[in-house]
Amino acid sequence: MNEHAAIENAPALSKCIVWGAVENCFSQNYEVDIALVSNISIIPTVGDGYVVMQLEDGRWELAGGTLEPGEHHHDALVREVLEELGAELTDYTLFGCFNCHSSANEPYRPHIPHPNFVRLVGYGEVKLTGKPLNPPDGEQVAIVVVVSIDEAVRRFEEIGRFDIAELYAMAHRLKHA
Repeated sequence: MNEHAAIENAPALSKCIVWGAVENCFSQNYEVDIALVSNISIIPTVGDGYVVMQLEDGRWELAGGTLEPGEHHHDALVREVLEELGAELTDYTLFGCFNCHSSANEPYRPHIPHPNFVRLVGYGEVKLTGKPLNPPDGEQVAIVVVVSIDEAVRRFEEIGRFDIAELYAMAHRLKHA
């Protein structure tokens, strides 16, 4: 599937999305300058099921997060999967990225590229091994469940996160292509 066809099936991802001071534009071209990578996300799977997580404030959210100083993006993903899902990463396939531009005066964290940076996005198999670690400086995850792709998409659409719903649907199509 070419990028244009994939984006046509994802209207929320076909336009730039603004999260606070950051404008994010999704692309299936993930060959980027590695020095610009600040975040990594995953659509986690367990067999044919899709893992979704709910934060303590009730929001369903995309797993992943910000790299620590000097951390490689793959190592950050392994850490984030353990912290947020209580899981081990088995494999990971990149399928896109968000090219981001911040209008803030300073970066989110001092070691993060600014004002332009990249958030990598992929899907991958995880093995649920325990509860989320919920470190004090991270998001507090209340629920981690494995659901069907339709249920995962529904949960994100229900809270208006069409961007995440489309990422799950896109990962599903790519995984089964």
